[in-house]
Amino acid sequence: MATTATNTICFSNYLYSLSQTPQRLRKRMLATWTPDQELNQVRQRSGADMKRKLKWHDLMALGVGGMLGVGVFVTTGDVALEKSGPSVFISYIIAGISALLSSLCYTEFSVQIPVAGGAFSYLRVTFGEFVGYFAGANILLAYVLSNAGVARTFTEYLSYTFGLHSPKSWRVKVDGLVEGYNMLDFPAVALILLLTLCLCRSTKESSILNLIMTVFHVVFFGFIIIAGFFHGSANNLVKEGGLTPFGVRGLFDGAAIVYISYIGYDSVSTMAEEIQNPSKSLPVGIVGSVLIVSAIYCLMALSLCLMVPYKEISKDASFSMAFQRIGWKWAGNVVGAGASLGLVASLIVAMLGQARYLCVLGRARLVPSWLAQVHPSRGTPLNATLFLGLCTATIALFTELTIVMDMISLGTLLVFYLVANALIYRKYVMISRNPPSHTFLYLFLLSSCAIGFSISWKLKLQLWSLLLLGGSMIIITALFHYMVPCLRQDTQWSVPFMPWPAAMSVFLNVFLMTTLKALAFQRFGIWACLITLFYVLYGVHSTYQGEEFEMGVNEVNPNSLTLQPKVDIQVV
Repeated sequence: MATTATNTICFSNYLYSLSQTPQRLRKRMLATWTPDQELNQVRQRSGADMKRKLKWHDLMALGVGGMLGVGVFVTTGDVALEKSGPSVFISYIIAGISALLSSLCYTEFSVQIPVAGGAFSYLRVTFGEFVGYFAGANILLAYVLSNAGVARTFTEYLSYTFGLHSPKSWRVKVDGLVEGYNMLDFPAVALILLLTLCLCRSTKESSILNLIMTVFHVVFFGFIIIAGFFHGSANNLVKEGGLTPFGVRGLFDGAAIVYISYIGYDSVSTMAEEIQNPSKSLPVGIVGSVLIVSAIYCLMALSLCLMVPYKEISKDASFSMAFQRIGWKWAGNVVGAGASLGLVASLIVAMLGQARYLCVLGRARLVPSWLAQVHPSRGTPLNATLFLGLCTATIALFTELTIVMDMISLGTLLVFYLVANALIYRKYVMISRNPPSHTFLYLFLLSSCAIGFSISWKLKLQLWSLLLLGGSMIIITALFHYMVPCLRQDTQWSVPFMPWPAAMSVFLNVFLMTTLKALAFQRFGIWACLITLFYVLYGVHSTYQGEEFEMGVNEVNPNSLTLQPKVDIQVV
């Protein structure tokens, strides 16, 4: 009877909370925290602090290890065959430039707000709770889907390591399931579960393992590059349609897909609470890893297209198949082993990052708070790591990478777009104390021109429309730079030549998003509705009760006519 009565009271309280949803949305959606609150008050909700054991070389290895392998082994063959042709290395250059610009924005935020929340924390202190939550949910989805795809690719390369001739040799086909979900991959599940247990133990031990694997991985990449350049032929770059058989559009279409190769660098920023000297180590770790990986990706893609004509490149395990086609079967096995090792290293970093994103969402009470708990002795977000490990393993069991590839790119590009906008707003409004209207107008015009340019490119409109919109973006940015002052913080690392790098990042992220297929936007629309519904039904009420009631703010209800003083929360 007591349990029934308790459940009835809880249900009645929830119904009352739902009736207050409009008022709570007005109070919480744009509510922000200061960096000091993120660094102290919010972080304390995890119970124990994460252990500060990482140095700059650990970050560099984590960044390189997290990115290397994800794109070059997973997407290069497919993009070369269907999007960019032999010029796939140029697609990597375009994506690398966009990633570098985004990494500069991430770096400044991570130096000023060294917490584990990454994009979620940066956007919450700038644009408010809902935008931060929306970005955090999307980057989490990108991580989980990407990690599942990488784990399945690990199985493909591992099969070549043992001399098997089909990349799907170790998968089990189930005839009753839908195509694309009917090849069960149990080795991928086993890998994810094993890494999940390792990551629950210690971040430092995981980073040491990643460092060792990354060193071997870079040496292995060097072997592929040298072999490709010496055994390949420049004629393969110009056969059957020339260097760019799909035209300039193919370069950008390919760049949007290979962009998932760079998803690993932002996970470095989520390690901010575990770094001994964040202000010096973070810029070196984030920007340095992006530059190194960009160079390696371009050389790897070029070596692949030198070895075989692009029409003969395999979608699955493309590098192993390329060596087999040139008669180096032993090298195909070696490549399978090295690629498998590299994919494991990238999984370690990505799974580290995704757990810390979810941990911080739990601290903010946007998801159940038990996900925020940090193990008192190991200093790791144990519950978040286990929960996401199970989710990733479930998706890896069923889902082919081709189904989720565009969705990963779209979610990642959207978050990076929001971070670039947030950096401009933070520097020109929150730090420089300029009127918000000027910056909001600039960001609106910048995004509008970028969308207009991208749609004109997509619809193949006349050249004058591209020149008009592109020139407008340059003029608008120049006027904003000249008319709106920006205070530079000499005590901390900051992005130089603002607002140009962030504006270029906004443009490139919008442009690359519009090159993706319509199906990706449809799936994203469904996901956006689901996470918004979760926020309305759970997140806003959880944060309202936690932030408002616990800190002395009570809403007026039928049993209370006294309104308590309001907590000091900034509202944009």
